[in-house]
Amino acid sequence: MNDKQHTIKAPVTVSGIGLHTGVESNMTFKPAPVNHGYKFQRIDLPEQPIVEADVDNVVDLSRGTTIEKNGARVNTVEHTLAALVGLQIDNVLIELDGPEPPIMDGSSVDFVNALLSVGLEEQNAHRNYFEITKGVSYKDEKRGVEIAALPLDDYRLTVMVDYNSPVLGSQHASLTNINQFEEQIASCRTFVFLHELEALYKQNLIKGGDLDNAIVIVDRVVEDGELTYLADLLGKKKVEVKAEGILNNTKLRYKNEPARHKLLDMLGDLALIGRPIKGQILAARPGHAANIAFARKVKKMIQEASVKAIPTYDPKKPPIMDINQIAAILPHRYPFLLIDKIINLDATSVVGVKNVTMNEPFFTGHFPENPVMPGVIQIEAMAQTGGILVLSTVDNPDDYWSYLLGIDRCRFKRKVLPGDTIIFKCELLAPIKRGIAKMFGQAFVAGQLVMEAEMSAMIVKKDA
Repeated sequence: MNDKQHTIKAPVTVSGIGLHTGVESNMTFKPAPVNHGYKFQRIDLPEQPIVEADVDNVVDLSRGTTIEKNGARVNTVEHTLAALVGLQIDNVLIELDGPEPPIMDGSSVDFVNALLSVGLEEQNAHRNYFEITKGVSYKDEKRGVEIAALPLDDYRLTVMVDYNSPVLGSQHASLTNINQFEEQIASCRTFVFLHELEALYKQNLIKGGDLDNAIVIVDRVVEDGELTYLADLLGKKKVEVKAEGILNNTKLRYKNEPARHKLLDMLGDLALIGRPIKGQILAARPGHAANIAFARKVKKMIQEASVKAIPTYDPKKPPIMDINQIAAILPHRYPFLLIDKIINLDATSVVGVKNVTMNEPFFTGHFPENPVMPGVIQIEAMAQTGGILVLSTVDNPDDYWSYLLGIDRCRFKRKVLPGDTIIFKCELLAPIKRGIAKMFGQAFVAGQLVMEAEMSAMIVKKDA
């Protein structure tokens, strides 16, 4: 699994008809900045509203997952989102000039091919994984649905479907490594049973459905008269089927293609949680309603866990900036360059690391018999961390100075001692205006808050 966030290198467009609306649309994937996530934009509507791919925006689950915000609706998003998740793309703006992404061949493969044609670009931020640390489950006894997530330092999915059908029988599909998605899951098409087909048409659904973009499973004997009726319904001159099998005798791409498509749907639906997951997902007879109900449970866990989110530091992971890259931006030098690493940096926040050692020059005179890191040095280190954030907002940051203007509501909670590793987190309190930045900073040691303060800083060009 990727450690860093990714977007795409250039815009790319796919075009086609929507499965349920039957409306032609053009869908353009566009690169997006770190922590942008997946967002759809209805460019055909006034003011071109944006709808975030978020489980809280789900409004309809009639044979697909539909999201809506402020009256702007996007139908059947799951195949599009599955392609992005499967390729480990984190940040994309998806422009649509219609109400629904194109169904293409009923799978995600055309989206995958389009995205890969422009290439992926690594971004300067770590992926914000949510790690399943304890089991979480969902059950719908009436429908025989069970979904569970278990702790795992990876992302794996296993799906079982059983429709009491002599054609399908019981099927399983697994994704044991996300890198398998492109070859083993992306091309698996959506499907429908023959007995559901007419009902779906009467519900004003699958207007864009066609034997070229969906598998129709026939699990009973069909008379010639009914085949003629189905041909008229589907706009075909003729349809045929063997005694029991697939309408028009369409050949499956995999023996368990329906189960693999259910796994694809689940990948797309779980993308609406809003963060990549580390865990093992086991699902029996899943569908969109169950997937979304489960996604809501996981998102609730995330919200509860992030109420007092404390940044973590894994020394095994490469930093966003090492000491040499920090020195290329900040003008400070020994003994006043106080930050060792930057481990997260996005448009509104930064996380830095300082390792405190006994040979720091300030320990020589500051309580040498009882070494305690001076509070003013902690503030300076946090200000330098914030300086990286504000300088990252300008082109050629080495052409600018960042000056600390003010400190408010500063509180020291615990002593910082030699051997401690301090994690500094600074977040913008408001957008930077006229070169003035206001930030809230916190310092943590071993998960405990040791200091916090509000700071303001000014960006000044060196030759000004």
